This record gives sequence, structure tokens and C-alpha cells, in this order.
Amino acid sequence: MSDIIRRDPRAEWIARNRLHPLHAAMQPAQHSWMGPNGVIRKNPHGIGFIGPNGIKRIDRSGAQQGGTTKRSAAVEVQLPLHQVPAPAFFICVVPDMVGGRLSSHDRDLLGLAHQLAGSDGAVLAVVFGEHKENAFSTAGVDRLLVLEGEEFSGYAPEQRVQGLRAVDNQFNPRHWLLPDSRSGGGELGRRFAAALGERPATRVWQVKDQECIGRAGAGLQDLARPVARLILAAVECAEPVSETRHEVLPVELSTAVARSLSRIEDLGAVAVDPAAIPMAEAEFIFSGGNGVKDWDLFHQTAAALGATEGASRVAVDDGFMARDRQVGASGTWVTARVYVAVGISGAIQHLQGIGACDKVVAINLDPGCDMIKRADLSVIGESAEILRALIAAVEAYRNDAKRDAA
Repeated sequence: MSDIIRRDPRAEWIARNRLHPLHAAMQPAQHSWMGPNGVIRKNPHGIGFIGPNGIKRIDRSGAQQGGTTKRSAAVEVQLPLHQVPAPAFFICVVPDMVGGRLSSHDRDLLGLAHQLAGSDGAVLAVVFGEHKENAFSTAGVDRLLVLEGEEFSGYAPEQRVQGLRAVDNQFNPRHWLLPDSRSGGGELGRRFAAALGERPATRVWQVKDQECIGRAGAGLQDLARPVARLILAAVECAEPVSETRHEVLPVELSTAVARSLSRIEDLGAVAVDPAAIPMAEAEFIFSGGNGVKDWDLFHQTAAALGATEGASRVAVDDGFMARDRQVGASGTWVTARVYVAVGISGAIQHLQGIGACDKVVAINLDPGCDMIKRADLSVIGESAEILRALIAAVEAYRNDAKRDAA
């Protein structure tokens, strides 16, 4: 048999043709990529991915079916249980919990805490008020302390500092970790550091060899210092926990939290025009592409949802949306909590621009397009029918809320 490597022109043509039904099957799986902060991220759903603990991960993305239209049923994997019966010390983490759930930033922070805790320490998560999260165990939480009460609701940084001081007095953690974010963690961490008399390490993106490395000089330089007791960490400060399952044992404070006379009055949320929110700061983006045929209906749906409008490059080039609404590597990189893509096939530049979004919802006619593979939730069908049903559902929900309030 000849040793000459033969090319398959048809396979190469399919790999280049994004509209071909077998295009996805010809694409190599992406197991790792460079994050926006220079940290190598790994895809735990990649075929044959071996985690740092030597555990084989099971593909849940449907890629094993060669990009077929129907996703495979998820194979449940029982991760090993990580237990710390008598922790030698605690690493306290105060996640932002925006919307009552752990964000990707919070999960990175818990991954860093897991590194600092090692095998002898335990990760203690401190959460204020009610939450909706049910995945603390797979995020790396060994102990969970929920501080409930009206005094912690809304914007109450002074009262929350009092709660954290009570936690500090009882558990005396070796390190405090808070997200250096605009969602509250950055301000709360600096207030808490002033109350403890600590000098925090801010904008930390790596902890290595007993040193904290943080951004300085408008993000152009790195500043290294010994590991501080209070760390305000940036996004992608560590790999999130993915190879172990944790106990999440509930703990309580032995003493009541002292009430502080708040000098700040919370007047509630202020209504903001979604169109006035910059794309890079929007938390809920409703984006349209070439598959949108009724743009008036698209705008009505975005208004009903209260979402910031975005668009793909094709929609912008065709004149349906302004240039500052373009999402992607050639437009604006977005970090929304929810990103809804209507009629967007998923060009590589667009997927790069939404890489930091927490949840992606795709509405598309093509079940094999790249956006469907990237999405956490997919709706296959005609966009106009789905948008009308979505508007009707939102109106019904609001009418029910008004009746309940009355």
C-alpha cells in the first residue's frame, strides 16, 4: 500500500462551507483557548479531556454525534466527594451572587480559594440574603453561611461589613477572597479591609509561590506582593472547580450581628433606558442577525424584555442596526449575564465577542449552526413566531404579577 498521504477535496470543501449540513462534523474540537486576561481556559466538555485529578470527563456537547441535529443525552458523572471533617483553617469567599446565582467570576474565585485551602483547609462561602443557587457543591464550597435578614437586603454595605466582621471573629479565616467587580464585591472588599485595618491585594489575577500578582498602571503592568489576608481577585484569577464534589455543610454564627445605623438610604433601583447602556456594560442583551426578517417585531420584543439591543456584523452591514450595536471581535466584546441571539449563525468573530457571557440563548432555524452548539438553551423555529410567543408570555407574567400585588 502506498504511504502517500491522500487529500480529500470533498471533505476540505465541506470544512470550508459553513452552510453544509456536515460542516460541524469536519471541525476539530477546541479543547483550550486563550482568555481575555491571558489565562489558558480548558473545555471540560471536550472529547477525551483528562482533568488535573486524572478524571475522564464525558462529552455533553453533542460533538460525539458529529454535529447532528439532536444533542445526546447527558451522561451523569459521579464526581469524587471532597470532605474536610475537621478543617485546620478556613478560606472565606464572599461571592457577588448577582441575581441570586454564582457568576463565572464567583466560580473563578472559588477555584482560587480551593487552591489556597489545599487538603487541610475548607472553603467557607458567605452569602447575603436568599439565593437561587443549587450548584454550590460542584463550585467548590465546603461550608455555607447564609446571613439572612432585611438589614442585608438592597444596598447595605455598612451592615454587610458588620456581618463579615462577625464571621471573622468566629472563624478567623486565613484568607478573605472577594471579587474585584463593579457588582458590589470591589466596594465591599475595600470597606471591609478598612474596618479590619488590612491592606488588601487588589485586581489580583494570579496567586503563585506565596505571591499575589495584580494589575497596576491602568492594567499595563503587574504588581507582585506577598499573599495578603484579604484578596480582591479579578476575572480568571484561577480555574473553576470542576473535578470534585463538595459537602456544602451549613454553618451559623454563634452570636447575632450588630446592627449599624446606616448613613445610606437605599431608594431602590432606578429605571434606566436599555438603549442608553453601553454594550460592554449591559447585563441582558437581545441580539439580532441575518435570520431576523421582521425588525419591528425584534425591537418590540427587546422593549418588552427590557434588554439592550445588539446585532451581528451582517445585520449592521445591511443597515438594520447602528455600528455601535455590533457584537463580536470586530465590534464590542460583551460580558452579559444573559445573551439572546436571534437568527445569528455564529461566526467565529461573534463567538469570540460573547465568550465571557454567562448564559447564551439561541433562536435559530438551523439546529446545526455554531451558535446552537455554543448556547446553553436553544429554540429551533421561525424567529417571528417565537418572538410573538415571547411577548405574549412576558405580558401574561406581568399581568399575573399585577393581580397578585392587588
